[in-house]
Amino acid sequence: MPGLPKLEIDTDRGANTCFGCGQENPLGLKLTFRLEGETTRSEYIPEKRFEGWPGILHGGIVSLILDEAVSHAASLAGRNTVTAKLAVKFLKPTPVGQPLVISAIITRNTRRLVEAIARINLKDGTLTAEASALMYVVSPNTTQREAAHV
Repeated sequence: MPGLPKLEIDTDRGANTCFGCGQENPLGLKLTFRLEGETTRSEYIPEKRFEGWPGILHGGIVSLILDEAVSHAASLAGRNTVTAKLAVKFLKPTPVGQPLVISAIITRNTRRLVEAIARINLKDGTLTAEASALMYVVSPNTTQREAAHV
């Protein structure tokens, strides 16, 4: 596809400080994802510190969770990506302090692009938010990696 940027980033996940999934980030969400068939899943109980209006998860955090889900769907499929476009639909308020079920699935996977959808549901199945994403496939920055190991 013409016009797509060629992106190279350091894809070393050893730092483990991502705000969404980094287990070593003291301020982050510490999300963990697993693959079930073709669906990427996670469960998460959002803390009150992430609310916008009282009792409601901040929309930016909702968007972050959906972005993490599509990113992990790509990653679990063996693709390193960065999000180019994320379209979020807020369907119902997402509560804090209640278990959320997060899921994502890849809908298109090409040499340079990955498309995916993600959803946040309550345990009873109520859909609170969903997103569609377009992600660019990136190459590891071998120069940075090689320099770090010298």
